[in-house]
Amino acid sequence: MSELAHASAPATTSRPAAHVIRNDTEAIAIARELAAEFRQEAAQRDAERRLPRAELDRYSQSGLWGITVPREYGGAFVSNVTLAEVVKIVSEADPSIGQIPQNHLYMVEGLRLDGSDWQKQHFFKLVLDGVRFGNAFSEIGTRSVNDVQTRLTPTEGGYVLSGKKFYSSGALLADWVPVVAKNEHDDTVVAFVEKGSKGLTVIDDWSSFGQRTTASGTTLLENIFVPSEYVLPHHLAFDRPTVMGPIAQIIQAAVDAGIAHAALNDTIAFVRQHTRPWIDSEVEHGYEDPLIIREIGDLTIRVHATDALLRRAGEAIDLAQAEPTEANVAAASIAVAEAKVLSTETAVLAGSKLFELAGTRSTLQQFNLDRHWRNARTHTLHDPVRWKYHHVGNYHLNGVFPPRHPWL
Repeated sequence: MSELAHASAPATTSRPAAHVIRNDTEAIAIARELAAEFRQEAAQRDAERRLPRAELDRYSQSGLWGITVPREYGGAFVSNVTLAEVVKIVSEADPSIGQIPQNHLYMVEGLRLDGSDWQKQHFFKLVLDGVRFGNAFSEIGTRSVNDVQTRLTPTEGGYVLSGKKFYSSGALLADWVPVVAKNEHDDTVVAFVEKGSKGLTVIDDWSSFGQRTTASGTTLLENIFVPSEYVLPHHLAFDRPTVMGPIAQIIQAAVDAGIAHAALNDTIAFVRQHTRPWIDSEVEHGYEDPLIIREIGDLTIRVHATDALLRRAGEAIDLAQAEPTEANVAAASIAVAEAKVLSTETAVLAGSKLFELAGTRSTLQQFNLDRHWRNARTHTLHDPVRWKYHHVGNYHLNGVFPPRHPWL
C-alpha cells in the first residue's frame, strides 16, 4: 500500500517530550527492552509491509535517538562502541527499525562537527525532545552515488531547494528531512526541511524485497524555501579529517551484525524444534547431526568475530573523535571497513545457511524466515565491500590512507 505525505504548512510533532538518556549503561538497557517488544511482530510487519509507526514512536521517545548529542548540549554523548551496540540490538529484533535512524544519527554528528552555535542549540534540543530526522540524500539514475543534481539556489532571506531523491529511509515518518544538495559554489550542503513545508512530498513507493518497512522511497523537492540558518556546510566534514565517514559506516555494519544474530538465532531455534537428521547420521534428532553441529559452530564463530570487529571499530572511532588527526581518522576508517566486510558476509551467509541447515520446512511462508536473507542482501548493498578490501589492503601493505567520504 502506498502513502503520500504532502502538506502546505510545517507540521509539529504531537508526541510528548522524549526521555533523556544519561549514560551508556542506560542506553544499552533501554535498547534491550525495546528490542524485546519490536521482535514480537517483526515477521508480520515484514510480510504485510506494515510501517512501524507505533514502534518508531516508542523508539524515538525512549531517548535512543539522542544518545550522541554532546554533553554540553544536554546529551549523553555515548561511546561509538555503545552506539554500534544499540543499533545492533535493535536491528537483531527488526532491522528495518534498526536502519531507520541511521541518517538521523549521521546528521547529529554532522551538526556536532560543522553546525553553527545556533544550529547546535536549535537542532540538538529538538533531537533530545524526540524529533526525528529522516533523509533525502541519494538520487537514482545519476552517474554515481556522489553525483548530486539537487540544487540550493540563493534567494532573498535564504535559498530555494529543488530536486528529486530516492532511498529516503525514514523520511515518511520523520519530523524533518535533511536534504543533500549542491549550492551555488558546487559545495555539498545539507538543507534541513521541516515535514509539511510547501513543496516537500514524500512518497512511500519502496518496493524492494528486503528492508521492506524502512519508510523509504521517493522525495520530491519543488521550489522549497529554506532559511539560511537551516543550511549545514556538510562538505567541511570531508575537507578535513573527521569521523563523519566512519560513523556512517559503523551504523551500517551494526545493522548487518544484528541481522546475522537474528538469522543464527532462528536457525538454532528451528533446528532444535523441527529439523530432522540426515539418514546417514544415524541419530534421532537434527540437533544431534554432526554436520549440522559443525556448521552451527562455524556460523557462531563468524558472528562472534563480527561482534569483536564492531567493538574494535567503535574504539577506533572514539579515539579519532577525541583526537581527529589524519592518522587516527584513517585508522578508524580502516577498522570500520574491516567490520563492514565481515558483517556483510556473515549476515548474507547466515541468512542463506538457515535453510540449508533447517531444511525444506523452513522455507514455508508461514515462518517468513527468508526475511533474514532478504534484509541482509538488501541492506548490504549500501556500500560495496569489494572496495573495502582494496582500501584495507592498500593501507596495511602500502601505508595509503583511505579517501574521506560517507561510504568509507
